[in-house]
Amino acid sequence: MALTRGQVAHLSGLDIETVRFYEKQGLIDEPPRSDSGYRQYSEQDVSRLRLIKRAKELGFSLKEIADLLELQVNPKTGSAEVRAQAEAKIADIDEKIADLTKMRATLATLTEACSGEGATTECPIIEALNAPDGGVT
Repeated sequence: MALTRGQVAHLSGLDIETVRFYEKQGLIDEPPRSDSGYRQYSEQDVSRLRLIKRAKELGFSLKEIADLLELQVNPKTGSAEVRAQAEAKIADIDEKIADLTKMRATLATLTEACSGEGATTECPIIEALNAPDGGVT
């Protein structure tokens, strides 16, 4: 059964422009066209777009998603390679969490130092942000 871009977008939970973008990025193949020129997508395209959407929600970049898609279609790869990709993403997420935790702690310290009264020229938050090291430790 041939599907239109709008139908594929709806079934995959994406908008039409996102489907078009993923097609331009090579994450899905350009579909064949009907005699009247309409793109004809398949259920396989819907499945691939759902995978892309879920991978994006888990923080994978488009490059990482392309790598996962290649692993999926390459008959010589096994699940160990997919697992390695997921483990690398977990390590990346852990690093981001550590960075965010440091940022939060610094901002909390600066916020505690600010009474919220007086001129901004005397605000410890502004002073720290204007410091050569950005007030971030």
